[in-house]
Amino acid sequence: MVNPGYHDQPAWFRQSFLDIREDIKEAGEQGKRLVLYFYQDGCPYCKKLLEINFSQQAIVEKTRNRLDVIAINMWGDREVIDLKGEPTTEKQFATDLKVMFTPTLLFLDEQGKVIMRLNGYYPPQKFGTVVDYVGQHKEKEVGFRDYWARVSPPASTGKLHNDAAYLQPPYRLAERGSRKPLLVLFEQKDCVPCDELHLDILKRRESAELLNHFDVVLLDMWSKTPLQTPDGLDSTAAEWSKQLNIQYAPSMVLFDESGREVFRRDAYLKAFHTQGSMAYVLSGAYKTQPSFQRYLQGRVAELEAKGIHVDLME
Repeated sequence: MVNPGYHDQPAWFRQSFLDIREDIKEAGEQGKRLVLYFYQDGCPYCKKLLEINFSQQAIVEKTRNRLDVIAINMWGDREVIDLKGEPTTEKQFATDLKVMFTPTLLFLDEQGKVIMRLNGYYPPQKFGTVVDYVGQHKEKEVGFRDYWARVSPPASTGKLHNDAAYLQPPYRLAERGSRKPLLVLFEQKDCVPCDELHLDILKRRESAELLNHFDVVLLDMWSKTPLQTPDGLDSTAAEWSKQLNIQYAPSMVLFDESGREVFRRDAYLKAFHTQGSMAYVLSGAYKTQPSFQRYLQGRVAELEAKGIHVDLME
């Protein structure tokens, strides 16, 4: 039987025997700290944490590098060895720690003391700041309120940046009747990197010129928007995203004129790499140079020979 309220958790979450003191010790030996993530099946805000926050690569990378995350079902019956070394159950452990909401995340120091407690869902920009605060041991220098006031990143716009020049629904991608390659952008509304892609990178002159040579589709990777895939199958944006194993927002998937996927960009990249991804497909270089990095090295050398300096992080 499949629990209809269950949400898949990231494979990189720590697989634990739930001896919490041992988990704290092992995390410390790797230079990490432990996070207890209390969830319940069917929790919409747990779903947002897993799908929205942990689909942003920057958040995933710094969480994995600095923290071990253990998932605990607040109604579960698995045995837990608690912070006192006593055996209990998941649900009793949650009660003892006064967990009343899901998700609840407890960020622990090396002695098992709670440094930060998140009761409920935090949007990506604030959640990422908590990861920085705990992972960098900033609690030894400043309270979180003052830290947030000092470093708080800009909030996302909370919207998709669709453009009139992009293909519009109904998305019949196998019936485009176009000789252009296809660029599919998988994004989500609460996504600062998506904002940067559209409000800066794709507005640059070279980016705009490259985009003109593609049929472009922008999809909410979690939506039920109906579509026809390039190979003629009826699906939805969410189903197709899952089928393609889209993990991060934004992701760019590039198809040739026949509808065959030939390249994808599913990491945070600045303007030069984004433009290079499009040029790699448009030029047909992917057919003769299977290494994208070698293609970019050649592109950099060519531009530098013309006296054009390339700043990879601009």
